[in-house]
Amino acid sequence: MMVARWHIDTKFGHKQDVIASVKRWHEEIGAQVGWGLDRVRILSGSLGAKESTLVVEIPVEDLTALDESWRKLATIEAHKQWSRELEPHMVSASTYWEVFRVV
Repeated sequence: MMVARWHIDTKFGHKQDVIASVKRWHEEIGAQVGWGLDRVRILSGSLGAKESTLVVEIPVEDLTALDESWRKLATIEAHKQWSRELEPHMVSASTYWEVFRVV
């Protein structure tokens, strides 16, 4: 078992818009690859982390399962459109992934 974490930094004053957008993405798009709201945690920076940072934690079986989900996402037109709509609300080039093994 692994946990994939997607990090994104929001622009000042846009955090609530990004949270709403990420939740909608998980309901409408993420659910198509098994990443519905019932399977993920959305975290917001508080102490020792930037307040503008959001982290989405997604449990995955292994790297193969993660890669399969990413491949499926690349074929979903709504995912591409969502990414374009999110861009004005986020800090450019701030997104990145981390993958942790559950021990």
